[in-house]
Amino acid sequence: MTTMIATLIDRAERRARFLRTRNELRALPMSVRRDLDIEGHEEDVARHAVYG
Repeated sequence: MTTMIATLIDRAERRARFLRTRNELRALPMSVRRDLDIEGHEEDVARHAVYG
């Protein structure tokens, strides 16, 4: 039971980290996103950063 709760907490924390990262990337000015070559790929970049 403890393992299941720990797993759920871990998943919730990762999801929150993913959403926070994605939103931060989307909040960057378009010129910065273009320079970083992530324009239109913010979700993929955030997913890779959080989940590997």
